[in-house]
Amino acid sequence: MSESIHMTATVPLRPAHDRPGPAPAPARPGRRRRDLPRGPLHPATWAPTALVVLVLAAGWSAVAAEHPYILPRLSDVGLALADRPEVFLSNAWSTLSIALVGVACGAGVAFALALVMSEVPVVRRALMPLAVVLNVTPVVALAPGLVVAFGFGMAPKVIVTAIITFFPVLINVTTGLRAVPEPVLHVFQTLHASRAEVLWRLRIPYGLPYTLAALRVTMPLSIVGAVVAEFVAAGSNGGLGTLISTSASAARLDSVYAAIACLATLGVLMLALVSAVERRALFWHESQRTHASRPRRSHPAQRTEEPPR
Repeated sequence: MSESIHMTATVPLRPAHDRPGPAPAPARPGRRRRDLPRGPLHPATWAPTALVVLVLAAGWSAVAAEHPYILPRLSDVGLALADRPEVFLSNAWSTLSIALVGVACGAGVAFALALVMSEVPVVRRALMPLAVVLNVTPVVALAPGLVVAFGFGMAPKVIVTAIITFFPVLINVTTGLRAVPEPVLHVFQTLHASRAEVLWRLRIPYGLPYTLAALRVTMPLSIVGAVVAEFVAAGSNGGLGTLISTSASAARLDSVYAAIACLATLGVLMLALVSAVERRALFWHESQRTHASRPRRSHPAQRTEEPPR
């Protein structure tokens, strides 16, 4: 009896402020938090844009009614698309092919060069001024020389598109690869990680958000580069830029603006593609936390285990 009394007396009592309180009341199933992200079908998401589009369409129609030689009627633009859909589709495919090949070449060379520049400071100091000079040089001034050198085929158009998309990728990727915090880099150096391991396991993951941000800019910009090249180097390959030039020469404003609408659609589709890849690849990144309406998986590097009690 005395032993049991002694054991009971030595058990420490938990303070009142440390005792667990009552369990929180469960949330009502019918209520929804106001701070949850809204989906694309929510009226608050698309209604402002729809209102702006309606206002712009009304203004366009008013100007077209008074000055048809400045702006065609929207119905005429729609009829131009409906009358010759195969013409616009074939030219859109030609422009899209040039844009994709050009952005692949420009972004690929820029990414490879950024890897070297992030590891070798001498190369970065030597090549970055040349890249800046290439960026500030008007591409339209380079296009005629490229046409003389490579002809009226696809090559000069791809080169022009690659030049336009090269510099944004180079700057963003170089910045991202060098954005690794010093304490994290010091940990890898302490573990005697090789330069290839630091690059593959540390620098490239840190630079991935910067790379996708650059592609979000350069993918629609590649359409601009392809059209500029088609203006200067119009050839047998066609393209929406060539179609705009020939339609403007014939005073076919409906075909001109129909081709412009196709270009805008291509740019929006390419931007949507990059945004979808960005949401998929950067589900763990802070920049994507406000875009998802449901919980996402955590990044493997961010998983922590609760310490035992």
